[in-house]
Amino acid sequence: MAIEIKNKKAEFQYFLLDEFVAGMVLTGTEIKSIRAGKANIAEAYCKMKDGELFVINMNISPYANAGYAHHKERRERKLLLDKLELKKIDRKLRDTGITIVPITVFINQKGWAKMKIAIAKGKNFGDKRNDLKEKDLTRDRQRSLHD
Repeated sequence: MAIEIKNKKAEFQYFLLDEFVAGMVLTGTEIKSIRAGKANIAEAYCKMKDGELFVINMNISPYANAGYAHHKERRERKLLLDKLELKKIDRKLRDTGITIVPITVFINQKGWAKMKIAIAKGKNFGDKRNDLKEKDLTRDRQRSLHD
């Protein structure tokens, strides 16, 4: 069973410019909650601090069988990237209107939790309306093909 937690709003609210896959520094109860599918990245964003990248406002629900070792649901979690990738992200963040958004959290073949992040630029209202119009047109085309 593949675990994949998606940020469904990301593509609607942002133009995704460049994507990276980052490792995550997690505690034992956090990884168990993620494997159970008990995480949410809809309101999460990433921020650079002292040359390191952190995901902020990511919600990982408490693990039910944790015993005494509980974790904070919305703590800052460090993301692991190469130095060159971190420098590239830092350079892009200096432009106005650029942010880093998490797209998906998944478990790779080795069992490690990974996060796909993207350098993104916010969409305005007209861009979002055009996206909805295109989505409706493609849905109508698909329906007419199946009729």
